[in-house]
Amino acid sequence: MTGPLQDRTVLVIGRGSGIAHAVATAARDAGAHVVAAGRSTDALAAAYAGERRIATDYVDVTDDAAISALGDRLGSLDHVVSTASSRARGRLADLDRDAIRKSFDTKVIGPLMLAKHLAPRMNDGGSFVLFSGVAAFKIAVGTLGVAITNGAADTLTRSLSLELAPIRVNAISPGVIDTGAWDALGEHAKAEMFQDMTARNPARRIGRVEDVAQAVLFALTNTFLTGVTLAVDGGEPLT
Repeated sequence: MTGPLQDRTVLVIGRGSGIAHAVATAARDAGAHVVAAGRSTDALAAAYAGERRIATDYVDVTDDAAISALGDRLGSLDHVVSTASSRARGRLADLDRDAIRKSFDTKVIGPLMLAKHLAPRMNDGGSFVLFSGVAAFKIAVGTLGVAITNGAADTLTRSLSLELAPIRVNAISPGVIDTGAWDALGEHAKAEMFQDMTARNPARRIGRVEDVAQAVLFALTNTFLTGVTLAVDGGEPLT
């Protein structure tokens, strides 16, 4: 039995854990040959050691030369998924210019340059999947930097879908997902936040990385879907 991504080459950019790892293994299970790329090649190699049909490579999405070099090594490809992010959290008084620049450079300008360098290498039926986020659609104090970055990524998705057509471009907008990124809050604070979110959002649970990976697979394989941001957020903006 063949999968919906059988023998396609899928580039997944991000860390070797969390959402990026879930996407890479889901694409592999759907039949794809996966290249997992990011800045920490040692961590990626350790994360995917022994995994069949998942190779690792280096890329820094804030470095055009690194993106171009990755394209040269790949040759042709079918799909690109960019999960890379750098969050600029905090209230206005706590934000600094460098953090905002890094946030935009990683999640907006980076994918823009990925499209510039990799779209010419895409086979027929290719697509990009970018990442926005719930902060763009539910404004809250303390998430200003994240919100404007995600909003720009959402606009980038729609703009690229027109300019790159017929290459498809879509985005995923996750809500609160248990990726380990919240561990920095401390065990007690994280448990309280998750309990509060579970009680308030219509899905009545916290998101899992598998939820996001399933949405990515849908975006990769539905050939009539482009210019769309898929919300995988448990209905959080409704609350």
